[in-house]
Amino acid sequence: MYLYLPVALTSINIFIPVGLGLAVGLLSGLFGVGGGFLMTPLLIMFGIPSTVAAATDSNQIVAASTSGTYAHWKVGNVDFKMGFHLLIGGFIGGLVGVQGIKVLNAMGNADFVIKMTYVLMLGIVGTY
Repeated sequence: MYLYLPVALTSINIFIPVGLGLAVGLLSGLFGVGGGFLMTPLLIMFGIPSTVAAATDSNQIVAASTSGTYAHWKVGNVDFKMGFHLLIGGFIGGLVGVQGIKVLNAMGNADFVIKMTYVLMLGIVGTY
């Protein structure tokens, strides 16, 4: 059974996004991360264009972050004051990032820059 993705202009097995969402959501809950660093490269690996993967992954991040925040709040692990300030920075950064992607798309470099940025970021994070 295949799922047609009109923005990505491709079809994939319906179990791929469901399985990826489940796996990345589980890891997000365990480690307290949004999951984008995993989901975007995995979507690219399954043939989704990198700009579409990066933008679409936001849906999964919202779901995993909301459920993870709720679960951690129930056990008293959430600092809402810090979270509010992170939210402000994340909102501004997200808006600036989307404008950057528009510029890179116009130049024809968006896919390359996204892939190289992921490699660089994962390399830096992996060394610490």
